Amino acid sequence: MRTIGLGCDHAGYELKEFVKQLLDSKGMRYKDFGTYSSDSCDYPDFAHPLAEAIEKEEVYPGIAICGAGNGIAITLNKHQGVRAALCWQAEIAELSRGHNDANILVMPGRFISQEEATRTIEAFLATPFEGGRHVQRIEKIPL
Repeated sequence: MRTIGLGCDHAGYELKEFVKQLLDSKGMRYKDFGTYSSDSCDYPDFAHPLAEAIEKEEVYPGIAICGAGNGIAITLNKHQGVRAALCWQAEIAELSRGHNDANILVMPGRFISQEEATRTIEAFLATPFEGGRHVQRIEKIPL
């Protein structure tokens, strides 16, 4: 069974705690890279350790959350082995996995309900990479 990596800042803390409950209810393992409270903090402090664990294949996939999702996504995507996708609907999560082989789901903690987050996570985890014509595109991403 794979271990899912989790990371967030203060604005994503509440949703991350909900995600942990969701994963627990499904019997899925996870590693929490923080933050561990709703106290103000900086998303890069948690994004970088999550990204490094993805690159080292210690966890797969990842789920990351910050207020709008953009800050943590930008930070995660600085890592060559990461393809973090900002998703707020199940359909976007399906496309990010199927077409982009995203390995970290990023959600906007301040703009997504627990119900939509559940649908988005389930879609992300259930959707395989399609391969085919998408492989050549992904191979062009690294600098």
